[in-house]
Amino acid sequence: MRIATFNANSIRSRMPVLARWLGAQRPDILCIQETKVQDSEFPVADIEALGYRVAFRGEKAYNGVAVLSRVPADEVATGFHDGGPADETRFITARFGALSVVNTYVPQGRELDHPMFRYKLEWFARLRRHFDRAFKPTDLVLWVGDLNVAAEPADVHSPEDYANHVCFHADARRAFAECRAWGFVDVFRKFHPEPGQFSFFDYRTPNAAKRGIGWRLDYLLASPALAARARDAFIDVAPRLEEKPSDHTPVAGDFDLDGPPGTQIPT
Repeated sequence: MRIATFNANSIRSRMPVLARWLGAQRPDILCIQETKVQDSEFPVADIEALGYRVAFRGEKAYNGVAVLSRVPADEVATGFHDGGPADETRFITARFGALSVVNTYVPQGRELDHPMFRYKLEWFARLRRHFDRAFKPTDLVLWVGDLNVAAEPADVHSPEDYANHVCFHADARRAFAECRAWGFVDVFRKFHPEPGQFSFFDYRTPNAAKRGIGWRLDYLLASPALAARARDAFIDVAPRLEEKPSDHTPVAGDFDLDGPPGTQIPT
């Protein structure tokens, strides 16, 4: 089974890129972030025409998350429901039998002295508490998305230049590590420990993808039970090289789960 994540940076603007990638890679599940569309205007018909069901939560012009799947989800939930601040349409969970896929778009943080950076750190803490409440490491859980943090120096092209960047600052990396410490395994790093593998290439940097100047901000993080079934993972840079691309590119993983692709998900 192939499961992928992609920050589309506007799903409606990215439909041609998305359609080509879905046709080429045929993931069983694709999680999308930054859909940037309110629910009443989500392109459901366009997605279904590509052979996918979709669950989504969004708002006009900002944020937004969606889960595309070749079979419908058994259950969909959104938000933390912990009494804290609204999560700004950044969080959706879809359950397929015994498999739970948690799709998140973590706040970027803006600047170190901005309230949004403190909000980002607390967002990670709230997410960790959610994992503690909702799951056990023996469950089949996959946490995916644009997490807006480079976990290690190997995850950014010039780490020495970005110590005070909101996506590489020690506080952000620590908050991410504490959330991962629930038991998550970085599926991409399980198969590709080498540096220089990136999923985000800034529009402001000319030919960033071709030059390999980027960040790894997009992750597939599996519970121990699911990580044991991981067979491969990859970052597909090709969509970033197309016309009118997102500044992110898809990250995908292959898992040994029951049933042929697109027909069954374990129960």
